[in-house]
Amino acid sequence: MCRFPIRKDIPLLIVPKPVQHEPRPGAFVLDRETSLAADPALGQVAAWLRGELAPVTGGELLPGGSGTITLALGDLPPEAYRLTVGATVEIVAGGPAGAFYGAQTFRQLLPAAAFRKAGGGPFEVPGAYVEDAPRFGWRGALLDVARHFMVKRDVLRFIDLLALHKLNVLHLHLTDDQGWRVEIRRYPRLTEAGSWRKESQTGWDGPMDGRPHGGYYTQDDIREIVAYAAARHVTVVPEIDLPGHTQAAIAAYPELGNLDAPLEVRTTWGVGHNVVNVEDSTIKFFQDVLDEVLELFPSPYIVLGGDECRKDQWRASPAAQRRIAELGLRDEEELQSWFIRQFDAYLTARGRRLVGWDEILEGGLAPGAVVASWRGELGAVTAARKGHDVINCSNTSLYLDYRQGPGEEEPVPFGTVLALEDVYNFEPVPAELRGEPAAARVLGAQCCLWTELIDSARHADYMAFPRLSAFSETVWSPPERDLADFRRRLAAHLPRLEAIGVEYRHEEGPLPWQTRPGVPGRPEDPERWQAKLDAWTSNLRR
Repeated sequence: MCRFPIRKDIPLLIVPKPVQHEPRPGAFVLDRETSLAADPALGQVAAWLRGELAPVTGGELLPGGSGTITLALGDLPPEAYRLTVGATVEIVAGGPAGAFYGAQTFRQLLPAAAFRKAGGGPFEVPGAYVEDAPRFGWRGALLDVARHFMVKRDVLRFIDLLALHKLNVLHLHLTDDQGWRVEIRRYPRLTEAGSWRKESQTGWDGPMDGRPHGGYYTQDDIREIVAYAAARHVTVVPEIDLPGHTQAAIAAYPELGNLDAPLEVRTTWGVGHNVVNVEDSTIKFFQDVLDEVLELFPSPYIVLGGDECRKDQWRASPAAQRRIAELGLRDEEELQSWFIRQFDAYLTARGRRLVGWDEILEGGLAPGAVVASWRGELGAVTAARKGHDVINCSNTSLYLDYRQGPGEEEPVPFGTVLALEDVYNFEPVPAELRGEPAAARVLGAQCCLWTELIDSARHADYMAFPRLSAFSETVWSPPERDLADFRRRLAAHLPRLEAIGVEYRHEEGPLPWQTRPGVPGRPEDPERWQAKLDAWTSNLRR
């Protein structure tokens, strides 16, 4: 009956690693006779699980079948769950999120074939018991859609991959010098003029490609993305970058800038000099923008950037210097702090919290603001000790646009080498804070996929995975690390990613078949392969 016979000695190869887990006697058969029963409060999770198991079960999961999956509520924290697999499957959770994560763990007990759209079956699932809950509340990933636009279907797919790894925050970087990606109906030129650039730089400092690039999400698109994510217990946190990284907005509305000459949407990378001015009208403009952003994104957190804001134009601006004098500020750093505080007060009055990169610490910071520490961990330590909540986004450990190997064979190699083990060994609580009360200020951590050099969903797959799988364990699982054990579980997880269609980077490098022995139809060493390639191209020339 079963395509995959049971092995009693199979360890539970789950990513991220649960708090407690063990094999149990017995087995569960998932087939077209399987039924599903759920507490009414878990109806949305049940509907999602029916859809995911449909290739095996036919999608019905009607009551009265030979084996039952039960979703129930219990006295547990909201994101915690207990999973018991035997002749039946029972998931007891503290709330819908916990039930969803328990269902994700159950899926990982199935063969990788069950992750395909035509999964076959039936499948026997070995008996198991799991008790699990996340270590941190903020388990995030940043996706930069401003530098290179990602179409809606690819964003939805990325959300599914976050949810598979029990990550619960998608930080969507929507605006930057190179593009404005969200429709604001009051200011239509933000997308009419600001969402397209005439060309893009190749590499970090290479020639221009001569190809227009752009796109944006309508408000209906955003509502769909937010709802899709919410059904998977992912909160979409928007970023509207201020006061720097704003050239696309200034190109659309020149009155926001500090120069008399018009600007175009930026086509090169790096930190630009163009920043918005500090006039009351500019503050009102972006408050109007945020009125619409808050309506689209129910997230309690709103990111307003505050990073890499060069002050040259403010130093040269009579209006900015008058503002400094009027307010009795010491310098342009305090001017930025004052500017950010205007939006902190705006968001606080509407029940939201401002998040900014660690530069917002310079010049003073509003009490309720959250600091996303990216320049190493100094910002995290400083902010936590000053009583601010912290998200650890350290570029030395969590920037997934950095190269994955030391050689130049990496596609568009950039940054320092950040290998899988570097991400896996990352600890969200900085060493300097451990044992201090301030350590409780660390909400969690976030990996970042910046896309200056990532121009497609395929390339995003390659840069994100499997490092994102390793990251998920740093924010979900207990703090103890066992790299060998993780690699063993990852070896079972990678076929799941392959079944889904994720084009991850193989451990051997960007051309894994050059060095992987024993693969049918492939040579076992690069020299042999090169000889065959040379002969093949020679025949083509004839």
